Amino acid sequence: MTGADGAPPLRRLDAVVHGRVQGVGFRVFVWRRAAALGLVGWVENEGRGRVRAVAEGPEDALRTLLAALGEGPPGARVEAVTESWSQASGSFGDFKVRSGWHGGD
Repeated sequence: MTGADGAPPLRRLDAVVHGRVQGVGFRVFVWRRAAALGLVGWVENEGRGRVRAVAEGPEDALRTLLAALGEGPPGARVEAVTESWSQASGSFGDFKVRSGWHGGD
């Protein structure tokens, strides 16, 4: 399926990474990967030692990011990644590292 301009439709990935993922540079790792893939959105630490990433862009780039989330940077130990998919909101201009938990977009 493609958009009106022939480009693939943009999707939204909302992923929560569980394991030893705080204090190991995980958010910067995600930010670098997302920026290199041309994705927009954000990444933040959550309670219970989790990291949440919300990213929008082409599905193939999002799947590449999802694979990276499953590995993480050196020092991380990813136990699980929960994911949900939806249509892109178009509300992000770039990819940001958030300092902590936020109640919404």
